[in-house]
Amino acid sequence: MGPRWGILPPVRLPPAAAVLVAFHLPSPQLSPPDPIQRALNLISRPCCPLCRRARASTDGSRSEQHHWPCAPCQERLDLRFPCLHESAPLPWWAVGSYEGPLRQLLLSLRKHADGATSRDAIAGLLQQMSLGLPLWKQPPLLVAIPSWKRRGNPLPAMICDELQRLLGCRSRALLERSRPTLGQHHLGRALRLANQAGAFRCSQARPVQSGPRQPVLLIDDILTTGATACAAAAALEESGWRVAGLLCLARTPALGGDLRSAGR
Repeated sequence: MGPRWGILPPVRLPPAAAVLVAFHLPSPQLSPPDPIQRALNLISRPCCPLCRRARASTDGSRSEQHHWPCAPCQERLDLRFPCLHESAPLPWWAVGSYEGPLRQLLLSLRKHADGATSRDAIAGLLQQMSLGLPLWKQPPLLVAIPSWKRRGNPLPAMICDELQRLLGCRSRALLERSRPTLGQHHLGRALRLANQAGAFRCSQARPVQSGPRQPVLLIDDILTTGATACAAAAALEESGWRVAGLLCLARTPALGGDLRSAGR
């Protein structure tokens, strides 16, 4: 299946160091292959964006699968194919459940957001997930949910960057924090809703134009109760934008493991 809206997926090459090492590693063969050919084999054989291991040829013949996490990583992280999706508290799409190894991966990506390895990992998670998104009549506008902290969470902006390349969408910084909020890790759903109420404002009203309104896709890394996403959506809709839903990397499961009854 080709990329949406005619944009080719990015081609990830292995780090330059891996290519250089190929010229120095001893070969157990009696007649070692030409060093240049060995380097070309490394480049032409894709690696898993998460574990960086060379992908076996049996992982799939479709070209876009070369950019997905390998089968062992998909199993270890319990990634859902093509993604998780529900319509409450607003339409949302997620790569998997925020628990176990996937939770540890996302926490690590937050701490080490700078660098190609983190971007490769995010791109690999989003590549497979993109197959589960609706086919909108026009590409959605991507809007990252901002943090109120000075050193905010870097993942929403990184997700936007990768989705622009993957889906051919554009992103805009339409949301601003109107006030600081409390940390929500120990708050229940009712307190989260109260904490986030009125916490956002839209920096630009939608231009008046004829025809259907362009859908807006909110971007965040984790969805828990939906309080943050719903407050952000309300601020955008008050300014005339049409919010189609939220795309995130993981959905926090409710007690008992029912993703549908969980709700950030």
